[in-house]
Formats: sequence, structure tokens, C-alpha cells
Amino acid sequence: MKIPNPPKPLRGAAVLALPGLFLLLVADAQTPQAQQQIQELRQAMATNEAALLQFTWREQQSVLLKGELKEEELFQVRLGQDGAMVRTPLGPQAEPSVGHEHGLRGHIKEKKTEEFQDYAEQIAALAHSYTQPQPGRIRELYQQGNVMLGSAGAPGLIQLTIHGYIKPGDVVTLVFNGQQKQIVSAGVSSYLNDPGDAVKISAQYAPIPGGPNHVSQMVINGESKQLTVQIQNSDYHRIGV
Repeated sequence: MKIPNPPKPLRGAAVLALPGLFLLLVADAQTPQAQQQIQELRQAMATNEAALLQFTWREQQSVLLKGELKEEELFQVRLGQDGAMVRTPLGPQAEPSVGHEHGLRGHIKEKKTEEFQDYAEQIAALAHSYTQPQPGRIRELYQQGNVMLGSAGAPGLIQLTIHGYIKPGDVVTLVFNGQQKQIVSAGVSSYLNDPGDAVKISAQYAPIPGGPNHVSQMVINGESKQLTVQIQNSDYHRIGV
């Protein structure tokens, strides 16, 4: 809701400026409506994860360095009973396009290849940790005043801005469809070992035919190394069918 002249904010409220839009964010844990929205999100995340245990799918992972495709991999994926992802490589993996020269030059290129492969694996693992549901963590942070709620600019859409979700100083923005009880998108500003190694994550969610909601595509940018990992999920099947 656009507020041309926002009133003096109450305790637990703040105003967030977005392009062409001012949102009133309510962070008061005692607000009944906000409590209900958090509860609906937590329930939706838990229900969604339980349903996802019945499915397996394919994940295509592409690694780009400075915009140039370096590697592509395909995995068969499912969730273990502990909620952790189990990823099995499928078929021959594409080789990085950095050449295979002999001698010192070849050794240096091989080392650089290993470095960017390791880095790609690390930022992809980080991104997966942010898209794994943690409903208990959201409730904990909400009670601490580290979750802000507001309209996402369309009827039925709720925006949650979460601070310190996994790492100190990180920021997660979730868009939740309160009518369909589904997450629509997620944006993350985080880092690997220190804040100087920034990682930006953008994820889009979509319903699985006959199943729950899940990440359909994700883009992970490791800004310090100008390395991008793109993930596409598809070909969902019920396990054992």
C-alpha cells in the first residue's frame, strides 16, 4: 500500500522504501495478524517439505566465469529423511573450457580450474542451505524482532525481510502468497567466509504438478570471483512410481 505521508511509526514498525512504493513493515511480535502470517508461512514450509520427500527430480547446474559457460552438470536429487539433499551425478559431465596444456602453464590452469570448481560448489551449497525450509528459525528470529512483514505490492502477496537467517549480517527477502500458502520467490544477500566475499542469491518457486511448491530456478552470484551458478530443477517424479 502506498503511503504518501506516512504517520509517525508506532513501536515495532518501520517504513521501507522500494522503487515507487513505501511499505509499512510491522515487526511487533504481539500483532495478531503478523503472528498469523508467520504461523501460516511456517506451516506451509513444513507441509511442503513433508510432501517433497515423496519426489525425486533433476537439477541442471551451469557454472559461468565472467559470463562465459565453463561447466555443466546434471544431478538426480531427492531429500533424505533428515531433510538434507541427496544429489547423484547423471551421465558424463561437461569439461571446463580452460584447456589441457602441458608443463607449468597447464598446471596453473588446472589449479585455477580446481579453484573455481571448489568455489562454485561452495556458493551452490550455501544457496541450497538458504532454500531449505527452516520454519523454527523464522519463528525464533521473528520473536527477536529480526523479521519485518509488509505487502509485496500485489493482493495476497506478503514480503518478509529476515536478518541473520543463517549468518550474522545476512538478509533474506521472501515473497509469500498468503492465499495459496506458497513461497513465490527468495532473495538473499550473504557471504562465504567473510562479508568481503559477497554472495547474492535469487530463487523462483513454482508448484510441482500434483505435488508441493519448490525452487524452479536459482541464480547464485559469487561477486568477488565474478562466478555465477545457475540451477534449473525439472522432471519431477514420485519416488517408486
